[in-house]
Amino acid sequence: MFTRTESFRDFIRLYPVVSIIVTIHLGLYLVTSLPIFPNYWFFDHLTGVNLYIREGEYWRLITPTFMHSGFAHMLFNSFSLVLFGPALERMIGSGRFLFIYLLSGFIANVATFLIQPLTYTHIGSSGAIFGLFGYYLAIIIFRKHMLSKQNSQIILTLCVVSLIMTFLQPNINITAHLFGLLGGFLLGAIPYFNKKDLSDSFRSTANWANSKKGNISYQSPWKILIWAVIIIIAVIGLLAQK
Repeated sequence: MFTRTESFRDFIRLYPVVSIIVTIHLGLYLVTSLPIFPNYWFFDHLTGVNLYIREGEYWRLITPTFMHSGFAHMLFNSFSLVLFGPALERMIGSGRFLFIYLLSGFIANVATFLIQPLTYTHIGSSGAIFGLFGYYLAIIIFRKHMLSKQNSQIILTLCVVSLIMTFLQPNINITAHLFGLLGGFLLGAIPYFNKKDLSDSFRSTANWANSKKGNISYQSPWKILIWAVIIIIAVIGLLAQK
């Protein structure tokens, strides 16, 4: 699932959104690296700067997702996207994949704007990529049949490792990583918070009360949503104290 065996031409045909995003990453890196080009213009106008966002430059809530600080930064994020993006693009479709990717990045950048100081500056697609991980987590919880047990374990392991590295590595936008992950998860989970789920949850609770034999492994989608909200509040409180 996460092993790429396609030819270059087949990869572009099968995963057009991933291909376009990686091309943008590479193109912007090359443009900002060429000595004959006024590379400062792109960093000045596309970087996420909270002060400028407050002054009305709202495009900076999206454009930092495609900018990177150097070759290693660009290569790592692009490699992560090539590794984990194609499977999800095939599963949910190119249009929805693009929507999830951009909205996760947007959520990560909005959270950065709201929580970090006005002088804070950031670039990178990590928030959007963490959004993909979050969406995978929603699939693992709500649509287990879409992923094998082995692939689910790979995703869970990578999420844990990535979160740990988020707090250990220097110069990391922790806010973007956390809220990108949470945003992607909620985007994957929200379609399951409907009246039927709520009705089933109430019915299950009533059956448990009557029989006193509840299944302790069962967790309704609403309970998961409540815990997600609690986690959001806790994270905001911790970050606000910095």
